[in-house]
Amino acid sequence: MSLAKTPLYLLLAIGVLSCQQDREESTQYVVTTPADLLVPPGFPPPEIPLDNPQTQEGIKLGRYLFYDKRLSDDNSQACASCHLQDYGFSDFNRFSTGIDGIEGDKNAMAIINLAWQDFFFWDGRSETMEEQAEEPVINPIEMHTTWEKVLMKLEADPEYQTLFTAAFGANAFTTENATKAISQFERTLISGNSKFDIGFAQTQDVLQPFPNFTLNENRGKDLFFSESGDCFHCHANPTFGAFGELQFSNNGLDSMLMPGSGREGVTGNPADRAKFKVTTLRNIEYTFPYMHDGRFQNLQQVIEFYNFGGHPSPTIDPNMKAAGTGRNWTQDQKNDLLAFLFTLSDIEFLTDTTFSDPF
Repeated sequence: MSLAKTPLYLLLAIGVLSCQQDREESTQYVVTTPADLLVPPGFPPPEIPLDNPQTQEGIKLGRYLFYDKRLSDDNSQACASCHLQDYGFSDFNRFSTGIDGIEGDKNAMAIINLAWQDFFFWDGRSETMEEQAEEPVINPIEMHTTWEKVLMKLEADPEYQTLFTAAFGANAFTTENATKAISQFERTLISGNSKFDIGFAQTQDVLQPFPNFTLNENRGKDLFFSESGDCFHCHANPTFGAFGELQFSNNGLDSMLMPGSGREGVTGNPADRAKFKVTTLRNIEYTFPYMHDGRFQNLQQVIEFYNFGGHPSPTIDPNMKAAGTGRNWTQDQKNDLLAFLFTLSDIEFLTDTTFSDPF
């Protein structure tokens, strides 16, 4: 059959298949450079998605996107506007304010060691980093735009033409590729060179005195990893966060629990009411304010709260054993615990220029 006699619907189908094949071939053979994550000693291997391997080109593109204010509707805000490196990629404001002047109701979470986490946002509504990276752009109280608008702006920039093509091949300006790149960059934000890490490398045992610690820091460490402190159940070495279902906890902040609050809003299970994501304590000195609603401005207030023991409620975490009774730490113990928390600060992470604004 000649093309002249081919029915129109067949010609259209052939054209679609041809374009699809060209697109697949153009992206299938893109040559990228693998980029292994710099895993700190003692950390388990991170789980990298098979469909989004780490590459130098993807990380570079993701870094540009993370800092680009064109990801917002009025070109005034970037991801980095609410996740500042000096503050452990968190926001020192209790609630971040979007481009329309609307304030959110959750504190911006720190972006630290996300390669060892799953379930993102305080309620864990995004199961992957790639899903999480998509939401702030389209959120009406954050960047308040569409990915279509964002990609049109970026595609008009010759530099982004080069960056997207290098990372994903031709026809690469898609939401999926943009969020993959942002996730690749965020997975490189690894903190594992604190005073604690140096001491642990010397002893390999958190229950032994660290030779590089002061007396107060060692006493605080002992309290942290003891049943008297009970901190380690939710904030375990090496990430000082939590894994699996233990990632979500009701730590007794309130006695009256709002239906649908926390993880319950995602699962619909009343047993998850008021359970929020357990965040890492790494660089906790710099990631204030604290808790999902930023109610505590400093670590002294946080320590006083846990000394109080928390408010009993039906879904309170079993590890909050002193709820309603208190732990009765002495002032010296509270000072020691604060001194230990400061040993989780990683100044190199907070100042590493490979994580900084590339513009």
